[in-house]
Amino acid sequence: MSIDAPSVPALSGTTTAADQPAVLPYGVLVPSQVHFDDLDALNMLHNARYPLLVERAWSAYWEALGWSYEGDWNAAEDACNAVKELRISYERPVVRSGEYAVHLWLDRLGTTGLTYGFRYCSADGAMTYARGTRVLVRLDPGTLRPAPWSERFRAEALPLLRPAG
Repeated sequence: MSIDAPSVPALSGTTTAADQPAVLPYGVLVPSQVHFDDLDALNMLHNARYPLLVERAWSAYWEALGWSYEGDWNAAEDACNAVKELRISYERPVVRSGEYAVHLWLDRLGTTGLTYGFRYCSADGAMTYARGTRVLVRLDPGTLRPAPWSERFRAEALPLLRPAG
């Protein structure tokens, strides 16, 4: 898998008001794979799989930039964080396995927390199946209390910020 971070991919295809514009002005598009065992009894992507696929896309994105998720809280640095809130809206069912994508961006980058946005979409980004936001809080590994993001993380996260307006 290749992720050109933080480049902005050019997208093509017909869109509706519920979809993103034909050219993605912010964020990154990360490839995602739906397997047959991700589908439910009605042959639709199970609702609980969407957050998992989004998490895998974020992990792939940050790992491509050299961040590690080894399970060692002290070594995890900015990966030592917790989910405060998750919101997701399902717009169209995914009804087959295959290649898809996750459009990722940041809506807010605070001192100790951030809000990221996502869309689960077609591989070219033209069709949206689900969209949502997730709030993360950076934690101090010793106290598990909120801690500031590192300068390295902030520098690598800033290009993902969605423009205001």
